[in-house]
Amino acid sequence: MSEFPWAASGNAAFDEARKGGVIDSAVGFPKTQEEMYETYAFIRKQVRDGESLGGEGDLKFPAGYMFKNVPEWKDGELDDPVTWMLMEMERHGLSHCVIGVSNDNERRAVREHPDKFSVSIGCDPNDGMEQLRKIDRAYEAWGDQLKLVGAFPAGLYPQVALNDKKFYPVYMKCIELDIPFCSTVGVPGPRIPMMPQLVEYLDEICWFFPELKFVTRHGCEPWAALAAKLLLKWPNLYYSTTAFAPKYYPSDIVNFANTRGADKVMFAGYFPAGLSYDRQFTEMPNVAFRDHVWPKFLRENSQRVFKLP
Repeated sequence: MSEFPWAASGNAAFDEARKGGVIDSAVGFPKTQEEMYETYAFIRKQVRDGESLGGEGDLKFPAGYMFKNVPEWKDGELDDPVTWMLMEMERHGLSHCVIGVSNDNERRAVREHPDKFSVSIGCDPNDGMEQLRKIDRAYEAWGDQLKLVGAFPAGLYPQVALNDKKFYPVYMKCIELDIPFCSTVGVPGPRIPMMPQLVEYLDEICWFFPELKFVTRHGCEPWAALAAKLLLKWPNLYYSTTAFAPKYYPSDIVNFANTRGADKVMFAGYFPAGLSYDRQFTEMPNVAFRDHVWPKFLRENSQRVFKLP
């Protein structure tokens, strides 16, 4: 009997790489539909369509129209979200997750299980110097457990483009602390303008801040080919697979990883916002990565970029 809780997938290279542990750098804890609705209240500051604003048939999750079978939990269904998450990690072979620390359960998870969880924080450059102080406070509180600063430029209110000079002090702070910056790039799922997340902005950022480790999230679509070109061009640019089911990983990114980009592409799952781990790890063995890519994709690239165990 296998010592691992999952069955062989038929992809020997994937199965072998998975045994070493999988790292996910974009994880949340389960929320009820009501909690999800409140979590994404900031989106409703700028959406205009009735379904996103609320009411009968409203979107609890603002990009929910894009996903089939969005994971749902009812109030009281989870006795202890931390224990539940640890069991889910063991069931799917996840060795480490990077999570936000916006609630007591998430903070408790990091404090009680530092071998399993590290910290991410979000940022809003509209806050000016206070945003930099927020990053400093997080670093003082968590030290080396703080692994990344993230942003959702299209979701900010007002929106801030990635190459807007408001973001420059945040990039400088990340360089100072040697912490990667992660951001959604490409057309956003919620029904809000896409302009702040144009892939072409990465060229200016990586040129002006060669010491900044920049990790893209949410696909860079429909400009994945341009993203691959920039990933090849800039040593400090990386790509993570958040918000995409494995069957929909862009072919330009898969091809890039298989050729010159094996060290630049990493798994990140977006769990539980739109995708269950059951779906992700069922589809993943069918991704056409070459054998040497799998351990880098599942674990090694995240270990190196985020300085993880």
